[in-house]
Amino acid sequence: MPQTHALIEALKRLLKARAVTYAELAQRIGVSEASVKRMFSQKQFTLQRLDQILVAIGSDFQQLAQAVQTAQAAPTLITGLTYAQEKEIIEDTRLFVVAVSALNLLPLEQIVAIYDISEAQAVKYLLRLDKIGFLELLPNNRVKLLVARTFAWIPNGPIHTYFKQEAYGDYLNSQFDGETELLRLVNVMLSKKSTAALLERLKQVAVEFSQQHQEDARLPGDERLAISFMLAARPWMPRTFKALLRHTAAPVGQSASRPVSQSA
Repeated sequence: MPQTHALIEALKRLLKARAVTYAELAQRIGVSEASVKRMFSQKQFTLQRLDQILVAIGSDFQQLAQAVQTAQAAPTLITGLTYAQEKEIIEDTRLFVVAVSALNLLPLEQIVAIYDISEAQAVKYLLRLDKIGFLELLPNNRVKLLVARTFAWIPNGPIHTYFKQEAYGDYLNSQFDGETELLRLVNVMLSKKSTAALLERLKQVAVEFSQQHQEDARLPGDERLAISFMLAARPWMPRTFKALLRHTAAPVGQSASRPVSQSA
């Protein structure tokens, strides 16, 4: 199964490298887009179908095998830190700033130019982050992140708690009417199946923005904004609504909400 996963992921990378969408691939091999998505999600391909896909995107089995080997040779990417590591980072403000800056793919010179952190201090903090496996400090103080696109802080952990506190105060203290701002609160009533689908979609949105972040990292610093967005969903009812519930009646199904916020 691990080899199958590696093969499918390598095939996805070949599609992306050639800018071939699932819809376009479906058209090239004569099936529906839904069928293509199902093949990739279920990781089920016949050798004939795999060969057909490779021909359709101008590739072959040798290139696919090379893509698998390249991925396997790469260092293992982490999806999160330990509680102790997060605590270590959050307790040193400058270390925290350097860690977040590294996540934002800022080079050393930009970190020093933006923040009151000397080059020597920044290098020291990068070495600490290297030690815990957050990144790799390369020659000439270049940085290679070792975090996966699905990287996330521990729910209710030290850093997550910090951001929640900031969100309650500074982050939400905005009219959200600027050109680069957006706030939506949607209240709906969904089945468990639909709620699960919503949560999966929100996770995918986060991954898509992470991918866009990687692509935009090639742009000059003055062409990028520090955008923070929140994705959240939970069964919830305002306290004023709860106060009007009839206590003798059956519990009312609470609505799943999805606030999506963006601000510079």
